[in-house]
Amino acid sequence: MGGHEESAVTAGDRSGGEATARFIARAQTWWHQFPVPLRDLARIRLIAMVGAGGVLYLTPMVFHHEAFSASSVTTGLALAALAGTGGRLLSGVLLDRGLSCSLPVLLACLSALLGDTILFGAEGFGGYVGGQLLLGIAMGLYWPAIELAVPLGCPPIPSARGFALVRSADALGVVSGALIGALLAAQGQLRGIYLVDISCLLTVIVLLWRRPLPQTQRKRQLEGSSPLGRWLPPLLPILAVTVLATALPALMQSALPLDLVRGSLQRSPLPESLGALTIGLQLGLLMVIQWPVGQALAKRPVGTGLTLSLGSFAVGCSLLAASAFSAHGMVLMLLAQLPLALGEAAFLPTATEAVVELSPRRHQGLAMALFSQCFAISAFAAPLLAGQLLDQQRHGVGLWLGMAALCVAGLPLVGQVERFQRRNLLQVLSATGGDLEGEGGRQILYRFDTKGKSASATPTSDNTASATTASDSNATSTSQDSGQT
Repeated sequence: MGGHEESAVTAGDRSGGEATARFIARAQTWWHQFPVPLRDLARIRLIAMVGAGGVLYLTPMVFHHEAFSASSVTTGLALAALAGTGGRLLSGVLLDRGLSCSLPVLLACLSALLGDTILFGAEGFGGYVGGQLLLGIAMGLYWPAIELAVPLGCPPIPSARGFALVRSADALGVVSGALIGALLAAQGQLRGIYLVDISCLLTVIVLLWRRPLPQTQRKRQLEGSSPLGRWLPPLLPILAVTVLATALPALMQSALPLDLVRGSLQRSPLPESLGALTIGLQLGLLMVIQWPVGQALAKRPVGTGLTLSLGSFAVGCSLLAASAFSAHGMVLMLLAQLPLALGEAAFLPTATEAVVELSPRRHQGLAMALFSQCFAISAFAAPLLAGQLLDQQRHGVGLWLGMAALCVAGLPLVGQVERFQRRNLLQVLSATGGDLEGEGGRQILYRFDTKGKSASATPTSDNTASATTASDSNATSTSQDSGQT
C-alpha cells in the first residue's frame, strides 16, 4: 500500500515538473521572439519602474504623514512637472542630433539619485520641493529617450508590438514598486521607497554601461528639410488628447491617495497602508491587462484604442465620484480601479505609436519630447487644481465628475487623429507621398478596417513605398523603414 502511494507521489512530482518545464520553455520562446535590443530595453524599463513606482504613487502619503496640506503636496508635484519641461526639450534636441538614447537616460539617473537622497531626509517644505524638482528634471530627460529607443530597437517586428511589450514591463515594474511601498508602509518605514529607487537607479546605470541603447540617425544622414509648420499640425490632436488622458494617471498619483486617506462625504478615511494597497490594486490590474490589451489594439486603428481609453476613464471617474455618497463607498472605489486600469492600458501604447506614425524620422526626438511634455502639462495642472478642490470642498466629488465630463468632451479629437492618419495612408497608397517621400520617409503603420478588409502601408526605403491589402479583418500593418536600423 505504501509502495503504491509512493509511486503516485513520484508520478505526480514528475508530471508537475514536466508542466513547469513546458511553461518555462513557452515563456522563453515568447521572450526570444523579440529582438535583443528590445529585450534589453524592456529589462531597463522594468527595473527603473520598480523604483519609480513607489516614489510616484506613495510620495503624497509620505508627506501627508508629515502634516503637509493637500495643496502643499500637490504644489510640489506640479513644480516637479514644470521642472521636467527643460529636461524634455534638452532630451529631444540631443536625440535629434544623433546621440545615443543612453545619454539622456544616464543624466536622468544622476538627477533622480540626488532627488531621492534629498527626499529621504526631507522634513520641511523646502527639502520636499528641492527633491521634487530634481525628480522632475529626471523624468523630463528619461521619457523622450526611453520611448524613442522602442522603434529604434524593434526591427524586424512592428513597433506597435514593441510598445505593447515595454508598456507591460513598465506596468510590472510600477506595481512591484507600489507593492513594495505598501509593505514598507505597513512596517512604518514608508520612506524606504527612496532607498529602493536608489538601488534600482544604480542597477540601470550598470546595465546601460554594459549595453547602451540604440543611437538615432544624424540629421545630415536624412535628406531634405521639414519645416515645423508642416509636420507639427498633424500632431496637435493627439497631443491634445494626451494632455487630457495623462491627467488621470497624474491624479492617481496625487489626488487619489489623498482622497483615500482623508475620506469623503460618507466614505471613511483609510489607513495609509490600506490606501497604498488600494493604489497597488489598480497597478496590479494594469500589469495583468497591459500586454493582452496592447496586443489587441496593435491590430486595430489608433482611434479604437483612444476611444476605449477615454470612455474607460469617464466610467472610472464616475465611480470614484459615486463612492463618496455611501458609507460603503469603498466597494465603488475598488470597482473604479478596473476601468481606470483599462483606460491607461489602452492609451499608453496607442498614443505613443500614433506619435511615431505621424512624425518624420529626422524630428522624432523632438516629437517625442513634445508628446512627453503633454505628460508634464497634465502633471503640473492636474495636481494643482485637484489640491485646491480637495482643500476647498473637503471631498473629491467635483474633481472626479469634472474629469469624467472632460473625457467625454475629448472624444471628437479622436476623429481628427484618425483623419490625419488616413490622409497620410492615402498619400502612400496613391504613390504620391509628396512630403512623405521628399523628407526621407515617415513610419506609416496605420491600421484600419473597412468592410471586413484591412489595408497596411509599408515604407520600404526613404524614397519608395509599397502597399498591401489583406482580406483578414485582423491583419496587422507591419511597416518598416530600412533606414531605421
